[in-house]
Amino acid sequence: MRYGAPGYPPLPAPLSPAGQPLATFLDRFLAHLIDSVVLMGVAMVLMVPAMIIFFTAIAPDMFVVNPDGTVPEPDFMSFFLPLLLLEFALIVVMLILTYIYYVEMMFRSGQTLGKKVMKLRVVPLAPDAALDRASAAKRFLVQYVAATFVPGFSYLDGLWQLWDKPYQQCLHDKFARTVVVKVPA
Repeated sequence: MRYGAPGYPPLPAPLSPAGQPLATFLDRFLAHLIDSVVLMGVAMVLMVPAMIIFFTAIAPDMFVVNPDGTVPEPDFMSFFLPLLLLEFALIVVMLILTYIYYVEMMFRSGQTLGKKVMKLRVVPLAPDAALDRASAAKRFLVQYVAATFVPGFSYLDGLWQLWDKPYQQCLHDKFARTVVVKVPA
């Protein structure tokens, strides 16, 4: 419950157009942190073995010594080109997995794992509408793809809810016409 000025009754909790209580900044932030940890774990499961295999395949060639004891001139292209291609492939795989995690989970239940833990749900701004895949994809595009190419956008996007009235929406919510609400326990 939010409190007003001393001597006045408490302010009512902000509600969505459907009458559900809106998620607080802290709840949304914690859900985002949980989702980030989940995706970081998936990334580590993919990247660590890939890098170990890469370096065990490439490293012996990097420490070759000529029969006369001299070290040959290193061929950086034989090392960096495969490394860059591996990193590019891992980035593409992680982008696909991130899309599946955020868009498909959001489309199916309105929740990611972080939102489930924090008891939050993404719902359309229109009370009579259902969350569709297009809205979930719009949220993803603004929240993750735009933030990748515009420096500082992720901070602006996340903090926008602090001064947005009346629905405490982030920019990705506004673009997708969604709100984040608390789910009854």
